[in-house]
Amino acid sequence: MEIASSVTAGQASPQAEEAALAALVEQYAGALYRVAFSVLRNPADAEDAVQETFVRVLRHRHTLGEVRDHRVWLIRIVWNIVLDRKRRAKTRPETDDIAELARVLPSNGLSAEERVSAAQHHAHVLACLEQLPAKEREVMQLSAFEELSSVEIAAVLGISESSVRSRLFRARNLMAGLLNHERSLHARSLR
Repeated sequence: MEIASSVTAGQASPQAEEAALAALVEQYAGALYRVAFSVLRNPADAEDAVQETFVRVLRHRHTLGEVRDHRVWLIRIVWNIVLDRKRRAKTRPETDDIAELARVLPSNGLSAEERVSAAQHHAHVLACLEQLPAKEREVMQLSAFEELSSVEIAAVLGISESSVRSRLFRARNLMAGLLNHERSLHARSLR
C-alpha cells in the first residue's frame, strides 16, 4: 500500500495523515520486527526498535512524499537503530540470544525429537552466522532473513550494489565452510 501523494505532501487532513501512517505501520511492522530481531535476538528489544522507528517516521512525516521506496527507507531506519543499540549494549552473551531464538522456533506437526533436532540445527546455523565478519554478517542477515535484493541492501547499508554482491558471495562461502567444518567435527565425534 502506498501513501497517497496528497497525504505525503502535507495537504491532507490530520485524519487522513493518521490513516496513512497507520497503513505504514500495518504493512511494514512485521518486516521491521524481523530485521530488528535478526540483529538483536531479543523479542522485547526488537519491538522497542520497531516502535522507535515509527516514532522517527512520525517526526519526519513531512518527508514521506520524497521517499521512493517506503520499505527500504523503513528498513534502513530500523537497521541503524538496532546497530546503535547493539553497539551500546554489548552486555548480553550471544549464546543466550541464540538459545532464545531456537526456543521460539515453530513446531507445527513435528514430533518432539524433530523439534529438538530442528532447534539445534537452527541454533547451529545462527552460531555459524555469528562467526562471520560483521560486514558479511550484515548482508547475509538482510538477504536471508528479510529477503532484500542487492539493490535494497545497498540502500539500507549505504554501499554500492557490487559491494553487496561481493560481501554476499564471501558470506555464503564462509557459511558453507563453517557448516561443513562443523558437520565433519560432528561426524568424527559419533565414531
